[in-house]
Amino acid sequence: MQLREQNKLDSFNPVKDFLANFKEEIEILREALEPEKLASFEKLVVDMITQGRDLAELILPALEENFPGYKLVSVEEYINQEIQDYTEHPLRFTGLIDLMILTPDGKLHIIDWKTSTWGWDARKKSDKLFVYQLSFYKKFLCQMCDVDPKDVETHFILLKRTPKTKKIEVVRVTNGPKRIENAHKALLAVVKNLNAGKVFKNRLNCKWCEFYKTEHCR
Repeated sequence: MQLREQNKLDSFNPVKDFLANFKEEIEILREALEPEKLASFEKLVVDMITQGRDLAELILPALEENFPGYKLVSVEEYINQEIQDYTEHPLRFTGLIDLMILTPDGKLHIIDWKTSTWGWDARKKSDKLFVYQLSFYKKFLCQMCDVDPKDVETHFILLKRTPKTKKIEVVRVTNGPKRIENAHKALLAVVKNLNAGKVFKNRLNCKWCEFYKTEHCR
């Protein structure tokens, strides 16, 4: 895996990048929104612009504080790897790793950004539904790039919208052989259930589904 020429993200302007992409996404949402929801939507936009700009200014200092001397390896690294031990038919895992950096001790750090209102409690930080995401990234990245798993560490970085202090928190997630093995077994079990037509619906998330209250809703 080759490091990019720049040693840090010095050429990256987080605030400028956030505002440009935010504006583009908001225009798409605004056009699709029902007229009666526009007023509350516009208020939310104002709040998110302020909170997002504040957080964007803190990103590079937080990386330097928590990973001194880091070098940039990759942004939005695309993973597309065969899922091993699944014998019914060829199946692949795909995903995007938000950020990868290398520290002077030779460790490769996989980082996933998460936005939050106030942060996560201890239970959420250890929740398998969240932790296994990083387990999969580590497993399949090492498989793709022939990297020793012992040299890879994984982290969530929480971007907290509302606190006045400590708006960015680095949550290190340990992903040793046992946890990665358990994550892999869980993945195989999910795939097996899906192929058998066993779908477990999380009705708490129905309101976010594009098929909610349509003929395709099941």
